[in-house]
Amino acid sequence: MITASEPSWIAPFTGLSPRQFGKLVTALRREGADEVRKGRPWSLPLEGRALLVAAYWRTNLTMRQLAPLFGVSKSAADRIIDHRGPMLALQHRKRFAKDTVLIVDGTLVPTRDHTIAAQSKNYRYSTNHQIVIDADTRLVVVVGRPLAGNRNDCKAWEESGAKAAVGKTLTIADGGYPGTGLVMPHRRRKGEDLPDWKQAHNKSHKQVRARVEHVLARMKTWKILRDCRLKGDGVHHAMLGIARMHNLALAG
Repeated sequence: MITASEPSWIAPFTGLSPRQFGKLVTALRREGADEVRKGRPWSLPLEGRALLVAAYWRTNLTMRQLAPLFGVSKSAADRIIDHRGPMLALQHRKRFAKDTVLIVDGTLVPTRDHTIAAQSKNYRYSTNHQIVIDADTRLVVVVGRPLAGNRNDCKAWEESGAKAAVGKTLTIADGGYPGTGLVMPHRRRKGEDLPDWKQAHNKSHKQVRARVEHVLARMKTWKILRDCRLKGDGVHHAMLGIARMHNLALAG
């Protein structure tokens, strides 16, 4: 049976060391995640509930498969994920230093809830998520609200709330954000060649922008982001929680 009291189970499901996981649980307690509630008590301690949610996001097992691994019922596992998932969410950074440089990129998450998803360029029902990282630390600082997967990044940037969250902080992006005021690579006009200085700028821009692509690649190792069965805000909570654990693992 999987238990948080056995350190060897923590890293495979959370990507955190036992010490980092302990810090996460301490923060959750400080945020009121372990307060006594009315009705039936939780069948797992706070550490076990946090690990169960992480295991679900990491493996994307069904409740019927996951629950026996933690020694709880299917309905108990479902309640834990519904209750604990939002509490693991990343808190957006509200202030940025004057010299901060951010990078934004959109990513599609296959999502089965058709009320929030739409058929996208990969012909699957997906949601569009705008992810913003600090170019220096590579920490996720903002995760936009999920939008239908057929929404262009240039529109999703504003509609997801990502634009408002970063304010006037310098932000770079790929060529899919025209008209947004973000720093994008120079485009070559038909029949013209880019001057050397623009080519050099594009090369530097691409190298820096690749950092957000690396972050997204790491986050996509969580299988819930490859085929999300959660409904409503579930996919958003999963993305926020995975971003928080990414930051913990990266910051040490």
